Amino acid sequence: MEDIRELSEPERNWAMLCHLSAFAGFFFPFGGIIGPLICWLSRKDESAWVNENGKSSMNFQLSILLYMVLAIPLCFILIGIPIVAFLGVLKIVCIVIASIKASKGEKFKYPLAIPFIQ
Repeated sequence: MEDIRELSEPERNWAMLCHLSAFAGFFFPFGGIIGPLICWLSRKDESAWVNENGKSSMNFQLSILLYMVLAIPLCFILIGIPIVAFLGVLKIVCIVIASIKASKGEKFKYPLAIPFIQ
Protein backbone atom coordinates (compact mmCIF):
# COMPACT_ATOMS: atom_id res chain seq x y z
CA MET A 1 0.00 0.00 0.00
CA GLU A 2 1.23 3.45 -0.86
CA ASP A 3 1.89 5.68 2.10
CA ILE A 4 0.47 9.19 2.28
CA ARG A 5 4.01 10.61 2.42
CA GLU A 6 4.69 9.19 -1.04
CA LEU A 7 1.59 10.80 -2.57
CA SER A 8 1.44 14.45 -3.47
CA GLU A 9 -1.57 16.53 -2.50
CA PRO A 10 -2.72 16.92 -6.14
CA GLU A 11 -2.59 13.12 -6.56
CA ARG A 12 -4.73 12.60 -3.48
CA ASN A 13 -7.13 15.37 -4.56
CA TRP A 14 -7.56 13.95 -8.06
CA ALA A 15 -8.09 10.47 -6.65
CA MET A 16 -10.75 11.88 -4.33
CA LEU A 17 -12.34 13.73 -7.23
CA CYS A 18 -12.55 10.49 -9.22
CA HIS A 19 -14.89 9.20 -6.52
CA LEU A 20 -16.77 12.42 -5.71
CA SER A 21 -17.52 13.18 -9.35
CA ALA A 22 -19.89 10.19 -9.33
CA PHE A 23 -22.37 12.42 -7.48
CA ALA A 24 -22.93 14.15 -10.84
CA GLY A 25 -25.21 11.20 -11.60
CA PHE A 26 -27.77 12.67 -9.22
CA PHE A 27 -27.97 15.81 -11.37
CA PHE A 28 -27.26 14.70 -14.96
CA PRO A 29 -28.15 11.53 -16.85
CA PHE A 30 -25.11 9.21 -16.85
CA GLY A 31 -23.17 11.82 -14.85
CA GLY A 32 -22.19 9.07 -12.44
CA ILE A 33 -20.26 7.44 -15.26
CA ILE A 34 -19.11 10.51 -17.19
CA GLY A 35 -17.74 12.40 -14.15
CA PRO A 36 -15.37 9.67 -12.93
CA LEU A 37 -14.46 8.82 -16.53
CA ILE A 38 -13.33 12.38 -17.27
CA CYS A 39 -11.33 12.63 -14.02
CA TRP A 40 -9.73 9.24 -14.54
CA LEU A 41 -8.84 9.72 -18.22
CA SER A 42 -7.43 13.20 -17.65
CA ARG A 43 -4.91 12.09 -14.99
CA LYS A 44 -4.42 8.32 -15.29
CA ASP A 45 -1.06 8.62 -17.07
CA GLU A 46 0.33 11.09 -14.52
CA SER A 47 -0.27 9.07 -11.37
CA ALA A 48 -0.64 5.39 -10.56
CA TRP A 49 -2.71 6.38 -7.50
CA VAL A 50 -5.21 8.34 -9.60
CA ASN A 51 -5.28 5.52 -12.16
CA GLU A 52 -6.07 2.93 -9.48
CA ASN A 53 -8.79 5.06 -7.87
CA GLY A 54 -10.29 6.05 -11.21
CA LYS A 55 -10.58 2.42 -12.30
CA SER A 56 -12.06 1.49 -8.94
CA SER A 57 -14.65 4.27 -9.17
CA MET A 58 -15.53 3.42 -12.77
CA ASN A 59 -15.95 -0.28 -11.97
CA PHE A 60 -18.26 0.52 -9.06
CA GLN A 61 -20.35 3.00 -11.06
CA LEU A 62 -20.72 0.56 -13.95
CA SER A 63 -21.64 -2.22 -11.51
CA ILE A 64 -24.29 -0.10 -9.79
CA LEU A 65 -25.70 0.89 -13.19
CA LEU A 66 -25.95 -2.78 -14.17
CA TYR A 67 -27.59 -3.71 -10.85
CA MET A 68 -30.10 -0.85 -11.22
CA VAL A 69 -30.99 -1.89 -14.78
CA LEU A 70 -31.59 -5.43 -13.52
CA ALA A 71 -33.56 -4.28 -10.45
CA ILE A 72 -35.92 -1.82 -12.18
CA PRO A 73 -38.07 -4.54 -13.82
CA LEU A 74 -38.33 -6.24 -10.42
CA CYS A 75 -40.13 -3.15 -9.13
CA PHE A 76 -43.26 -4.41 -10.90
CA ILE A 77 -43.36 -7.33 -8.47
CA LEU A 78 -42.38 -5.05 -5.56
CA ILE A 79 -39.14 -6.86 -4.65
CA GLY A 80 -37.18 -4.38 -6.75
CA ILE A 81 -38.20 -1.36 -4.66
CA PRO A 82 -36.07 -2.25 -1.60
CA ILE A 83 -33.26 -3.41 -3.90
CA VAL A 84 -33.18 -0.05 -5.71
CA ALA A 85 -33.32 1.80 -2.38
CA PHE A 86 -30.47 -0.33 -0.99
CA LEU A 87 -28.35 0.30 -4.09
CA GLY A 88 -28.94 4.06 -3.82
CA VAL A 89 -27.88 4.17 -0.17
CA LEU A 90 -24.92 1.86 -0.86
CA LYS A 91 -23.76 4.13 -3.67
CA ILE A 92 -23.84 7.27 -1.52
CA VAL A 93 -22.13 5.66 1.47
CA CYS A 94 -19.41 3.99 -0.60
CA ILE A 95 -18.63 7.15 -2.58
CA VAL A 96 -18.19 9.15 0.63
CA ILE A 97 -16.00 6.49 2.27
CA ALA A 98 -13.90 5.98 -0.87
CA SER A 99 -13.40 9.74 -1.24
CA ILE A 100 -12.22 10.15 2.33
CA LYS A 101 -9.86 7.19 2.08
CA ALA A 102 -8.44 8.38 -1.27
CA SER A 103 -7.77 11.83 0.18
CA LYS A 104 -5.86 10.18 3.05
CA GLY A 105 -3.88 7.96 0.66
CA GLU A 106 -5.61 4.75 1.80
CA LYS A 107 -7.01 2.06 -0.47
CA PHE A 108 -10.72 1.27 -0.53
CA LYS A 109 -12.32 -1.76 -2.14
CA TYR A 110 -15.89 -1.12 -3.22
CA PRO A 111 -18.32 -3.88 -2.27
CA LEU A 112 -20.22 -5.57 -5.13
CA ALA A 113 -17.94 -3.98 -7.75
CA ILE A 114 -17.39 -6.07 -10.87
CA PRO A 115 -13.85 -5.56 -12.27
CA PHE A 116 -14.82 -4.44 -15.79
CA ILE A 117 -11.69 -2.31 -16.14
CA GLN A 118 -8.48 -4.05 -15.09
